[in-house]
Amino acid sequence: MTDEATLVRFDEFLDDALYGDSGFYSTGGRAGRRGDFITSPEVGPLFGAVLARWCDAMWRELGQPNDFCVYDLGAGPGTLARSILAAQPSCLGGDASRYVAVEVSAEQRARHPEGIQSRPMLPDGRLSGVVIANELLDNVPFRLLVFDGSWREAWVLHDGSNVSEVLRDADGEIPVRLPERATLGARVPWHERGVSLLREVKERLHGHVLVIDYMVPLTASLAGRPWRDWLRTYRDQERGSHYLRDIGRQDVTTDVCIDQLEAALGPAESIRSQAQFLQLWGIDELVEEGKRVWEAEAARPGLRAMTMRSRVSEAEALLDPASLGSFTVMTW
Repeated sequence: MTDEATLVRFDEFLDDALYGDSGFYSTGGRAGRRGDFITSPEVGPLFGAVLARWCDAMWRELGQPNDFCVYDLGAGPGTLARSILAAQPSCLGGDASRYVAVEVSAEQRARHPEGIQSRPMLPDGRLSGVVIANELLDNVPFRLLVFDGSWREAWVLHDGSNVSEVLRDADGEIPVRLPERATLGARVPWHERGVSLLREVKERLHGHVLVIDYMVPLTASLAGRPWRDWLRTYRDQERGSHYLRDIGRQDVTTDVCIDQLEAALGPAESIRSQAQFLQLWGIDELVEEGKRVWEAEAARPGLRAMTMRSRVSEAEALLDPASLGSFTVMTW
């Protein structure tokens, strides 16, 4: 913030608050048990082991191409990369450089495992393989529409030490149908940047896109909910303050609207809960394998046995219908 008054659109405000020089993710904010929030990869390596199975299945479906890569968008500190590589998927042929971790934050990239491609953006040209966006879209800066007798767009005014919200007519055509009447002050997100990113990926990719996030079917449904239910902030494993306070010191996240994604990308190939997706790709088999290894090695357990034993508790967390198991998984 400066003493000079500035007015920026809400997505530009979020871009700076999350990824600017003094932004949350540029100054140490991150996922993990010692971080600010927990995502599925931080539960343990089981999540990555299941995704490695999916990657191998997609590789076989494509005819086992030699240039197959795994593109991990919004890779954070590289936790998912570590667990997928540890599962030794056949699709990578033992070549860690074919795992491409894309993360805009240099502070996060510094934590990536050695051997992989660690990049601030996707490489140019044609992509071959799979693109994974695990809990990415909720953190891509989004535009914000507010009902003020009609649907208008939120901008953020920095005026010295004061930060406030200013409503203006929407800049461009709203991509989905919203209710003509709503509670004064009702809000909905506009995922323009996230949709644009996925559209570019889909156009350039020979392969499959996997998106995992907390989602709702219709944007309009959020207009009828208290906005604090879906426009959330986090810090130190707890809910944070209003999104215009503690700027750069807390995460800002939103529910992702399926209708906006499909309006731009076309109907998804599949839409499942995370629990259904993980069960489809063998989480139960991996848990049973873990039990067998633990029983065989329990008398003198080593690291492998302890890791296998943890699969039971990891699966419970990943499949929990009241938490991570309820996340939505979409593929194109």
